[in-house]
Amino acid sequence: MNETRNVPEKKFSTGVITATVWQNQGKSRSGEPVGYRTVSLQRRYKDKSGVWQTANSLRINDLPKAALVLQKAYEYLVIRETANASDYEVDEDIIEEVI
Repeated sequence: MNETRNVPEKKFSTGVITATVWQNQGKSRSGEPVGYRTVSLQRRYKDKSGVWQTANSLRINDLPKAALVLQKAYEYLVIRETANASDYEVDEDIIEEVI
């Protein structure tokens, strides 16, 4: 069985908050292959030993940054969807990765 590792399609980061867009493959109810995208949100922090860790919980001061990276991920997905519907290429230079 050939398994391929799912790699991020795009990352939007500000400080320690990151929104990652993933391209996923699945099957429809009729068994046809379908592609879909998901977005994960993470906060990085150093533990007591100084080792970087990731968490899905946010502190109050993280919320504005989380909103910003999620907005950028949403814009990226909407632009891709619109471009695909219009048969145009997405101009990757328009989309900022690090905020």
